[in-house]
Amino acid sequence: MGDASDATRRRKLSAAKSLLAYAAGTGVLTHNAGAAFRLERGRDTLNERILTREQVLAMIEAEMEPRKRALLDVLYRMGLRISEACALRWRDVTRRQQGGVASVFGKGNKTRAVQVPAKLYKQLVALRVDSGPDAPVVPGHDSRPLSHDAAHRIVKRAARRAGLSGAVSAHWLRHAHASHALDNNAPVHVVQATLGHASLATTTRYSHVREGDGSANYLD
Repeated sequence: MGDASDATRRRKLSAAKSLLAYAAGTGVLTHNAGAAFRLERGRDTLNERILTREQVLAMIEAEMEPRKRALLDVLYRMGLRISEACALRWRDVTRRQQGGVASVFGKGNKTRAVQVPAKLYKQLVALRVDSGPDAPVVPGHDSRPLSHDAAHRIVKRAARRAGLSGAVSAHWLRHAHASHALDNNAPVHVVQATLGHASLATTTRYSHVREGDGSANYLD
């Protein structure tokens, strides 16, 4: 697996173990050869990939092109995966008295309802050129659906302008959405539903310790 990251190696080894276990269970193999291999738990680096609110706003506010700024806002304020943001069409969005609601088709072939804040909804409507239901909510430069590669480039350039690490990706904005919402006392089940996490444990990983805070501060 050469230069692959530790996380990539663990995923590939886990897939191989699962395949060997399945083959043994169905009788294709006489025994489960993968049982002898143990996967080490990797170091949790999630906290290293969470941007502060100030850093996120610096990325968004420095983007002068409305279309690109809208993408950054959708990724952060709605907590969407980049594939979900690129796939979102106007037929998926329903107007509400305050903003709107988007039906997001995401990971695991599951659909979830995600709130579109009023300010963001107005921002997206202002970008709309094609009134058809299949028009992309976040269009590319030619008004066609934005490609994943183009979306990645927009995020990378925004991070660079804000003086942030070159490692910043669209998923970091999703991480920031979860972390900042929980910091502001959003119920964890609400954040879970918004992000489409299958497990509540995944969402609670974003409840990180604030600087200068710790359990020692709550002792007599």
